[in-house]
Amino acid sequence: MTAREPDEVEVDVRGGRMTLIIAGSLAVLVALLVVLLATRAPGGERSGRSPLIGRPAPAIEGATLDGDTFDMAAYRGRWVVVNFFWTQCVPCIEEHPELVAFQAEHAAVGDAALVSVLFDDTVEDATEFFDANGGGWPVVIDADGGVGVDYGVARVPESFVVTPTGIVVERLSEGVTAAQLDEIIGRYEAAAPS
Repeated sequence: MTAREPDEVEVDVRGGRMTLIIAGSLAVLVALLVVLLATRAPGGERSGRSPLIGRPAPAIEGATLDGDTFDMAAYRGRWVVVNFFWTQCVPCIEEHPELVAFQAEHAAVGDAALVSVLFDDTVEDATEFFDANGGGWPVVIDADGGVGVDYGVARVPESFVVTPTGIVVERLSEGVTAAQLDEIIGRYEAAAPS
């Protein structure tokens, strides 16, 4: 082999340009992702559309963690928050004290109730979770996932606010607060005809 003279070295300019184009494209994609994440609502404040909004809430009937039975129809005349959760879900764990506070506030007055529905969870894990973290409301065992399907739940936590007449008015995902639930109920009560 013979050595090339310096003026005989070929430079592959196309490879350098391609690298710059790929790097530039990736930078634009990352920037778009950052903008998307920065402009969406923070967790716990996401209200979403659902085909259930404005329609009667699907029935919920079944066994509860404490061995009782639950029937959503028995709650007519009160606001009901239907909460789907999984004991290993971090936002579910974070929202739990808020649900405890909401239930405590409204249990005394009797104007609103809370029901949780197990989402792809075991009775043992849920019992342990509620024993450790409190919560004196019905927890429905949705063994076949039918209740979650009826409500269109894809991931948890997800909550639905149901009027005293049984109509779904809000769908909330990624956690709720007691204040947020109170605001929603207050807003709809203020808008109701006298």
